Amino acid sequence: MTHSELAPQDVLVALADPIRREVLAILAREGGATPTSLAAGLPVTRQAVAKHLAVLDRAGLVRAHRAGREVRYEADLQPLKRTTRWMDALAAQWETRLNAIKDLAERAAGP
Repeated sequence: MTHSELAPQDVLVALADPIRREVLAILAREGGATPTSLAAGLPVTRQAVAKHLAVLDRAGLVRAHRAGREVRYEADLQPLKRTTRWMDALAAQWETRLNAIKDLAERAAGP
């Protein structure tokens, strides 16, 4: 499955964990980092960071680049932007439905 085929739930599941959100924020802010450098600033081990990065990678939110013996990760926010657009569309649908229910209730209540 390509990153453009990922469903919004893949991104939402990946972002459900606060450590993964922090990892993504660091990568977005700093432009990239290794699992070792990420672990230095987080309350988890390097191995735990690697597992979190794997989840973020499956959701398409990070890209890995090998540089010699090191693997650097960079944030890819396109899946997050697609998920945001999906959530905005869903919210608009619900807003339309709720307004229709409100109008019906007001008409049923009468003057």
